[in-house]
Amino acid sequence: MSSVKAQLYSELPKSFHQWKWRVLLAFSFFYLFLYLGRFNFWPIAPLVKDPIDGLGLSNIEVGIINAMLLWGFGLGDLIHGRLAENYGLRLWILIGAILTAVFNVITSFATSALTMAIPFGLAGFVNAACWAPGISMISQWWPRRDRGMAMGIIGTAAGGAMLMMWWLTGLVGAEFGWRAAFRYPPLIIIALGFLVYFVARDRPSEVGLPEYIEEDSVSATPEAIDPERLKGLGPYKELMSNSRFVLASHVKGLENVVRYGLTTWVPIYYFEEGGLSIESTIFLTILLPLGYLIAPPISGMISDRMLNSARRPMVIASCAISSVVLVIIAFAPPVNITLGAILLLVGGLSMGMSPMSTLAVDIAGRRMSGTASGLLDAHGYAYAGLQAIVFSVLLDMSGSPWTLVFLIMAGTRVLSGFMIRTVKV
Repeated sequence: MSSVKAQLYSELPKSFHQWKWRVLLAFSFFYLFLYLGRFNFWPIAPLVKDPIDGLGLSNIEVGIINAMLLWGFGLGDLIHGRLAENYGLRLWILIGAILTAVFNVITSFATSALTMAIPFGLAGFVNAACWAPGISMISQWWPRRDRGMAMGIIGTAAGGAMLMMWWLTGLVGAEFGWRAAFRYPPLIIIALGFLVYFVARDRPSEVGLPEYIEEDSVSATPEAIDPERLKGLGPYKELMSNSRFVLASHVKGLENVVRYGLTTWVPIYYFEEGGLSIESTIFLTILLPLGYLIAPPISGMISDRMLNSARRPMVIASCAISSVVLVIIAFAPPVNITLGAILLLVGGLSMGMSPMSTLAVDIAGRRMSGTASGLLDAHGYAYAGLQAIVFSVLLDMSGSPWTLVFLIMAGTRVLSGFMIRTVKV
């Protein structure tokens, strides 16, 4: 904490509020391009599957490559948040940015599913160094009363990142081939990693400003824990013994079954079942991340201003709407492009409404926010990797039962809605 005496948030100097926006916008702009090195396999998967110009991959091999990325990211989540809390938040983000580009370039030289899966999985592992440390940095500047909006802006950046990746990776892949899509767009991440390092600051104390006093009891309670209990592996013990946090983590996992299940399989579904070209597939499925972009700040502001920073109602609404959309997708013909476009946009909006990452930071408080963000996300990516394997096996072994895949996704949203009802945050 700062040597300057902490102050009430409403009494902090103007320079504090200028810095909080500077940090938030710098990290958000960086994150807008981060998926160029993480999820960039998804829009070009049809090209990589091609037996002539690609590697001739099966659905199971596509699922394994996706699982390696997602599980690699999840493993990184387990450690990067805590390490960054000890060694420097901005430094860890910069390291993650550089190594993400390096492993993507290595992936571009793949000659088989195995030689693609290994470096791409490592790309996921190092890319995780950019998430939890960044969320921890934001939590140092934004208390719970305004955190929903701040995290919503990051959510918009994440949605925009999916949109940016879908467009730029798809464009490069369509024009220059899938290897170029892995090789060149991720280099942008390195430059922006340096931008965050030099423009942002980990904590107010680094620029001689006071810390804010957390006035909301939800986050103030964990912040009052004896610092001795937070040394070493202490934050892991505190969080994993908190039943609300553990349950929320599993809800996040189920949420990612759908969030990343859709982005993994929807392009292949419309490409193969709808008979679309790769260009048409990209332009249609880009509506999904467009929804991810629009919804988060609106959800965050509603939560902060109208619901007294309560997150649970927004998660329940997200579950309800997205489950209905998924049932309709399951039975709607994929050749109906207009209906498909509407469903993907509404589906993206409904998934983007869910403020699970904000909820985790609220439960943990700012001192454990990096560890909490990482643990929550690790659960999310463990489930996301599992769906990649399960759905790929289901599609390859059972004659492509797409209706069943989307109904399973709908079921996970219904289950999530019932589970989150007991997490009173």
